[in-house]
Amino acid sequence: MITALLTFVFVWGLFYGQIPQPFLLLLCAGLGIFFAFARRHNHSQFLSNDVLAQISRLKKVNPSLKFWTLLALMVIGVASGNPYTGLFLTLAMFVLAVFAGGADIHHYVQVMALPVSFLLIGGLALLFEVSSGPVGVLNFYIFGFWLSVSGNTQSQTALVVSRALGAVSCLCVLSITTPMPDIIGVLRRARCPDIIIDLMYLIYRYIFILLSLHHDMRDAARSRLGYRDYRTSLRATGKIFANLLARSYQFAGRNFDAMESRCYDAGISFMEHREKITLVHGSFSAILLSVSLCLGLLPPYS
Repeated sequence: MITALLTFVFVWGLFYGQIPQPFLLLLCAGLGIFFAFARRHNHSQFLSNDVLAQISRLKKVNPSLKFWTLLALMVIGVASGNPYTGLFLTLAMFVLAVFAGGADIHHYVQVMALPVSFLLIGGLALLFEVSSGPVGVLNFYIFGFWLSVSGNTQSQTALVVSRALGAVSCLCVLSITTPMPDIIGVLRRARCPDIIIDLMYLIYRYIFILLSLHHDMRDAARSRLGYRDYRTSLRATGKIFANLLARSYQFAGRNFDAMESRCYDAGISFMEHREKITLVHGSFSAILLSVSLCLGLLPPYS
C-alpha cells in the first residue's frame, strides 16, 4: 500500500503540467491500483529469490551470458543521458522475468516493491525545491517558504529515477533467474578473490537463516501473547533481538568449526552446471544490448 501511495504522488508530481489532468489522474490511479493489488497475494518471504531462481524457466540459460549481459545493460542505463533507456530496461526486465522466466506478477512486484519505494522517496526529495516564492508549475506554501515543482526538477528527477529503476530491474532479474551458486561460479571464473566470494556466500546465506530464525521467535512470542499491548510488544521485541544476537554468534561458531573440520583453506566449492550459449540466447542478448545502446546515444533529456 505504501508503494502504491508513493507511486501515485510521485507520478502526479512528475507529470503535473505536462499532460492533461484527467489523463494524469487516470495514469496515477492505474499505477497505484496495480501496485496495491499485485502485492495483496502474500506468502512467506524467506528465500523467495532463491525459490524463484530455482523454478525460473531462465535458470538453464548460461549464467555467464546472463551476468555479463545484465551488467552491461546496467552500465548503459546508468550512463545514459535520457530516461528512455531506463524505462526500456524496466519494461524489458518485466517482460523477461514474467513472460520468459515464468515468474508470477505478484512475486515480481514483491521483489521490486522495497527498492522502488526507496527510489520514489528519493525521487520526491529531488522533485521539490525550496524557494522564496512560487516559481514552478506546482507550489505549496509551508511554514513561511514555498515547495515548488518546476520543469527543471521534473526533467532531472525523471532522468535520475529512470537510471536507478533500470539498474535495479536488471539486478532483480539476475537474482530471480540465476541461483546463487551459478553467480558465484561466474565470479570465480572472472578471477574474483576467494575470500570475497566466500564472504559473499556466507553473508547471503546467513541473512536468510537469521530471518527465518527471527520469524520463528516472533511466532513463538505471538503465540504466548507477547504482542498483546504496546509495552509487552516492546519487551518481547527486545528479548527477541537479544536472543537473535546470541544465536547468531552460536551459528557463526558452529559454522566455522564445521568448515575447519573439513580442512577449509579459503574457497567454498560448488558443483557447477555450465549450460551452452545457444544461438537464440546469444541473439536476444545482442538485441537487448543494441537497443539499449541506441537509446542511450539519443540526445540528453531536457
